[in-house]
Amino acid sequence: MHRHDSATADGHAGRRRFRLATVDLDDTVWPCMPVIRAAEEALYAWLSEYTPRLAEAHDLVSLREHRRVLKETRPELAHDVTALRHAALSALLSEHGYPDTLAEVAMDVFRRARNQVQPYADAAPALARLRQEMCVVAVTNGNAEVRHTPLRDAFDRVLTAAEAGAMRPDPALFHMAMDWAGAAPAETLHIGDDPIRDVDAARRAGLASVWVNRDGLTWPDGLPPPVHEVRDLRGLLRWLDGGGATATARGGADAL
Repeated sequence: MHRHDSATADGHAGRRRFRLATVDLDDTVWPCMPVIRAAEEALYAWLSEYTPRLAEAHDLVSLREHRRVLKETRPELAHDVTALRHAALSALLSEHGYPDTLAEVAMDVFRRARNQVQPYADAAPALARLRQEMCVVAVTNGNAEVRHTPLRDAFDRVLTAAEAGAMRPDPALFHMAMDWAGAAPAETLHIGDDPIRDVDAARRAGLASVWVNRDGLTWPDGLPPPVHEVRDLRGLLRWLDGGGATATARGGADAL
């Protein structure tokens, strides 16, 4: 268990409330879809060279559909996107007359490309500031390996849905982070971009949460609003510096 005493922080009222920040990764600290597309294209190029029969039978769209069907038939893999991709590749390799041991080689190709993320410019400085005053734990449904990314030193701990055995909005990742940090829900702030898997999931687990709305989207009808809305992590720091975290009943957006 890791403990971080925020009582010695810089005196900002907002920061004294929280001992732990849980932070989503994809589309919160780095763009997700460009790197996923690049990783799938790198994998498909490898398949075309080394397993041409498979590549002739499938394009990127049909590979995604195959994984979707496998996810429905093997729900025990639903929380582990790496295991799901591996199982899908193994099945297709065997189906087209290749040894399924090639799946691990193919996954290495995918992993290397998957980790070529480009963090938003505000991410590293903001995370460094947060870590001066509280534990900062990455909680992700995805499979980027943070230790191989430019944010390798930005977190006190990284927790994945594969470790937790469930994807958010299930609260398992939040509970794991709080157990590790020795923090209660009232001492924990979640930061993420997805209204359901981040903001509403955190609220249901008893956590305050800030919506990182980089694309200027409209909050979904029917969901309770977030504690606060920011365009980037600089806005989060401004909110904390202004003591906004002590008034969690007040929603609103960060003024840029």
